[in-house]
Amino acid sequence: MTAWLKILLVLILGGILSTLGDRLGTRVGKARLSIFKLRPKSTAVLITVFTGSIISAISFATMVVFDRDLRVGLFQLEDIREKIIESEKELKKLEKNLYALRSGNVVISSGQTLVTKTIKLNKTNDIKKIIESILQQANFYAFNLVKTNQSEYRRILLVRKDDIEKLENKIADNRSWVVRIKSAGNILRGENYVYAFPEVTLNKMITKKGEVIAIENLSLSKSDSESISKKINLLMASTLAEVRRRGSLSSELKINANQINNLGKYLVSIKKGEFQIIARALEDSQSAEKVSVSLELKSLEKSISNKS
Repeated sequence: MTAWLKILLVLILGGILSTLGDRLGTRVGKARLSIFKLRPKSTAVLITVFTGSIISAISFATMVVFDRDLRVGLFQLEDIREKIIESEKELKKLEKNLYALRSGNVVISSGQTLVTKTIKLNKTNDIKKIIESILQQANFYAFNLVKTNQSEYRRILLVRKDDIEKLENKIADNRSWVVRIKSAGNILRGENYVYAFPEVTLNKMITKKGEVIAIENLSLSKSDSESISKKINLLMASTLAEVRRRGSLSSELKINANQINNLGKYLVSIKKGEFQIIARALEDSQSAEKVSVSLELKSLEKSISNKS
């Protein structure tokens, strides 16, 4: 409803109701009625006042019924103010975090893992003590990042009680689990507390020793040192993507950098040939462990000649 239409409605409604009130007051005066043992003149005044109140009430009720903005302003204004206040606080916090990110003062990022532990419980284990030990390790790591060398060591890690109870219930069986304690938000240097939450994942075998994880084909006649380097990097990325797909929680591979450099130099030196670069697992690995990878070179010349 537009503002002009609202004004017109109030004027029309006020005119109609005031006319009715005036006529009612006149009739009461002429009839010389008496209410509550009042004199007729006083009764007429009372009726006029009452009618005016009714006019105001009806006008107000009509506007409330037909004007949504007025209803929101009257009945939800306080809630809106509290929304606005909280939003301003969140905005200031986001601005503070953004500034801190740009200036490099964020020492713990939201979702960052503070500690990772693989556990398998049995009947003799004390679940509460094991979880407390994990939390203490996470606290030690977080404290060293957040505080200065002069700060006195204390508990700064805060984890919800119900999250700990859920963790206890989850790991209380004979299976192997990976427990990670993660930061619930960006933490600046010098802050007093680190809010965190536990994340639990069923532990499983990711790779077996000697297993081929990924392969890249390479034609040296069409390659230079830059394209060879890209091929090796692509193989590493494919290997990491594959182990992550299988459920690895590690964000990097364990590999000998010298081996990669020597392989690249060798491929540049021979200048021709068809090869496969193979990424092979050096050992068994589970969910929380870095996957150890070795690169191998396999010539395709023999297989090509045999096929022809």
